[in-house]
Amino acid sequence: MKRSKLSTEAYIDGVLSGDRILLSRAITLCESHRPEDVSQAEALLMAIMPHTGKAVRIGITGVPGVGKSTFIESFGGLVTQKGKKLAVLTIDPSSQKTKGSILGDKTRMEELARNPNAFIRPSASGSALGGVSSKTRSVMLLCEAAGFDVIFIETVGVGQSETLVHGMVDFFLLLMLAGAGDELQGIKKGIMEMADAVVINKADGPNQAVAKRAKVDYQNALHLFPMDESGWLPKVKLCSALEKTGLEDVWEVIQEQQEQVKQSGYFQLNRQRQQVNWLKENVNELLETAFYQNSEIQSVLNDVIEKVEKGELPAMNAANLLMKKFSDQN
Repeated sequence: MKRSKLSTEAYIDGVLSGDRILLSRAITLCESHRPEDVSQAEALLMAIMPHTGKAVRIGITGVPGVGKSTFIESFGGLVTQKGKKLAVLTIDPSSQKTKGSILGDKTRMEELARNPNAFIRPSASGSALGGVSSKTRSVMLLCEAAGFDVIFIETVGVGQSETLVHGMVDFFLLLMLAGAGDELQGIKKGIMEMADAVVINKADGPNQAVAKRAKVDYQNALHLFPMDESGWLPKVKLCSALEKTGLEDVWEVIQEQQEQVKQSGYFQLNRQRQQVNWLKENVNELLETAFYQNSEIQSVLNDVIEKVEKGELPAMNAANLLMKKFSDQN
């Protein structure tokens, strides 16, 4: 049975009242690419804007096998125990062949999914750069308007997504493992530089000794990087998400960092920059869509691509040719 279309006012009232069903439908609306939905989503976001911006936005990433899901479930449980309402936004990688995704995050966070103070929303990354959903920022605003105090954004851990998530959060947490060979190998310098905290997970049982050594190594490595503009010195912490130890230390680090950047004025500056970056990202996305939907471009695109494939036309020349044709139409 097809659900009836809701009015914009119904969406607004539902989101602001914290209705989970209407929040989910509002998120689906904002993720839609249908022109009529896009228009309604814009009106919805405009109406809820005064009710956003109060949540702590935390990005969480980590190496494969680090136990991100277990960490998020255990740490999320701690956050809700402190009386906070938590939204977890997870981005599932879409298949580049079928464009489908598993969207199984609730099944791997069963305990948190049953928590009345937690809301888990998986969304497919689609074609967005680095695997980050292009609509994640809108979803984050909807969750804030619905009264959530803390928002986790989990990256798919495939490279460029970390940079994009870092650009939409207040605190960036990097989960690492100890005892997996050279602790610093395979870690991109850029990701380490972005981290506000490095948390070594699975620091339990026989891993405790090696985790403590890894903590020293990571702390020394972080000291080699230039100080961040915020003035915050990244911390390294140990935890066991499975045994739920060390999680309180992680929360305290987040609280300490938030207090420092708010007092220095960096928090507000960072939020303003993120808003401008979001504007630019949307402009780029809209321009790309307009470019490929342009009738003149569609009429010559296959021919131009064929010439590039055969080596008859340099890619740069082809791009300039297409851009000239596009600009002449506008």
